[in-house]
Amino acid sequence: VQLVESGGGLVQPGGSLRLSCEASGFTFRAYAMSWHRQAPGKERELVAAISSTGGSTNYADSVKGRFTISRDTAKNTVNLQMNSLKPEDTAVYYCRARRDFASYWGQGTQVTVSS
Repeated sequence: VQLVESGGGLVQPGGSLRLSCEASGFTFRAYAMSWHRQAPGKERELVAAISSTGGSTNYADSVKGRFTISRDTAKNTVNLQMNSLKPEDTAVYYCRARRDFASYWGQGTQVTVSS
């Protein structure tokens, strides 16, 4: 099982980034997917989640209206489009796959929002 995140980097406040997570080694379409983040000294938190079918999404209040999660079953990827980024969005972002009692995590990608 592998989850490989990409797309992180340094961006100015108000800018945009698109994170991608490529999945392999399991039946992607059967798993709910989510993005989480962890800032220094803070606990890991849920940012956005999408159901296995893609028909349902939910977001942390802090990112509603700015972030959009999507999935592409043909490419086994889940994406997070992040707009209007703020310094408080700075964190390591992790991709997660979950189904019943199974849970897999990626290694994370750093997002830094700074002028």
